[in-house]
Parts: sequence; C-alpha cells; structure tokens
Amino acid sequence: MAIVCRPARMDDLVRADEIVVASINELTERRGFGKMASSRPPSFQAFSLADDAEGLWVADDDGQIVGFAWSWVCGGLWFLAQLFVAPDRQGAGIGDQLIGRTFAHAEMRGASIKALITFTFNNVSQGLYIRHGLFPRFPIYMVSVPRDRLAQRLAEPRLRLESLAAKTTGFDELASIDASALGISREKHHRYLLNDSTTSGFTIHAGRECVGYVYISDGHIGPLAVRRPDLVGPAFAAALSFAARSDVSTISAFVPGASEPALKAAIDNGMRLTFPMLLMSNRQFGDWGSYLPRNPGFM
Repeated sequence: MAIVCRPARMDDLVRADEIVVASINELTERRGFGKMASSRPPSFQAFSLADDAEGLWVADDDGQIVGFAWSWVCGGLWFLAQLFVAPDRQGAGIGDQLIGRTFAHAEMRGASIKALITFTFNNVSQGLYIRHGLFPRFPIYMVSVPRDRLAQRLAEPRLRLESLAAKTTGFDELASIDASALGISREKHHRYLLNDSTTSGFTIHAGRECVGYVYISDGHIGPLAVRRPDLVGPAFAAALSFAARSDVSTISAFVPGASEPALKAAIDNGMRLTFPMLLMSNRQFGDWGSYLPRNPGFM
C-alpha cells in the first residue's frame, strides 16, 4: 500500500516520539556526537494537537507510523517544531510529503514568517528547507556545565527573579516582553509552561522594573526573554545563579550565536559548547540578542 500522510491523533504521539528519538540518535551517532535524545512524555505535542490539530501529521504505511511532522503558529510566526522520518525509511520521499503538509498549515494560518531550528550538521535536511525558502540565519549552541562547578564561579546577580504562577500571572506583561524580543505574543505557550509541574517560571527585575522572564526545568534554562539586548547577560547570570541552588547535576541552556553577552556569560561561568544547532527562516525576525530558546521544538 502507498504511504498516506494523515492528521495525527493523540494516540499516535508516543510512537511519533519514538521515531523522533531514533532519527536524532541515528544522526548524532553517525556524526560522532553519540546518542543525544531520549523519550519523554509528548506533553507539548499533545498541547499543540489540542490547540491546532492542522499542525501535526504522520506518515502511515499500512497502520505503521514511519514519519512525523509538527508545526505551531503564534500570530504571524509559523514554526516547524519537528519533521522526522524513521531511519530505515529515509530517502523515499516521505519527508517531502510531510513538509508539504506543514507548509500548507502555514499558508492556512496566514503566517508571514516561517522558521525552524535544526542540527548544524544535518546538511540533508537543510537542503530540503532551503528548497522550500528557509535559509540559515545563525547558530544556536547547546551549553552545559556541572552544577558544582558552576556554583564555585558565580558572582552575586545584578537582577532578581520573582516567581510566576498561572493564576496570578499578568500575561500582558509577558506579551509585552515577547513583542520586544520576538515581535509576537506567545501567551498560549506561557499558559502551557505555567501549568507544567516540572517547570518554574520567573519574571526578571531590575529594581522595580520588570525587564524579562525565564523558565527553568530540571536545571535547563529557557525560554528567556528580555526587553533590551543589554539585559540578556545579567538576566542569564541571574537564571544561572538560581539554577545552581537546585540539586540537579547539570545546568544547561540554548544560546543564540546572535547574543554575544549571553555566550560570554555562559563561557565566563564555565559552560561548554556541547553541540551546534541552526536557526533557519524565510526572513529575519525578532531580536535574538534578547531571547534564548527553550529547545528546538518549543523555540
């Protein structure tokens, strides 16, 4: 039977995640980085499916899922969170079918900006995206450091964090910060993060002024956004200081190459570059000197 691309269902998401993990690990092992991905509950995928079912698709071969594509839209931004094909089924045109469905989602929602984050060394996928009008913009580095080593190097933070709670959050404030950093509102994604029991959210303050926000989960920092690029270094340092007081073994973050202060703060605090990723888009958008993404799927 021919492979059919159909809308994803909730009961497809676990199998889809297995394909994503297998595909990532096959690629990173082949490129000498070892296994990088592990299975997690597909919580954000499920949230996105409930929010906008047109953004999630599977490639089905007689009842067997062999590929998965997932995109989400916020305002004028369409973001391709994942597009993966099972390692033993690659090269058969499945990726082209899936990307066609996802770009149809962008057109349906009237998104003028199209973007994604992929592995810098994934040249095959980059060629596919370039053919569809998305071009490389700048690298994004995964950085990490053992918590004990970080705690020995940290200076007293210049900015302070105040806890966010889903029931008391002023979403207008967060939307204003996102507008400064990204040019769009991500209110629905803030609601998702604030209802995630594994994630803690904070506003970032300079005196009485709220200058940004950050989320921290199991020692991983991001997303982080500030109103101005000159604040990103102190804001990241404040987040590192908070994360270092936890009992996790490793502190990590994704830092755009467009943000020199954040990269400097990472290196000055003993963080190492673990692997490179790449932002691709159909045009420039946002101020990436003011924003640190959460991961390649959430942005």
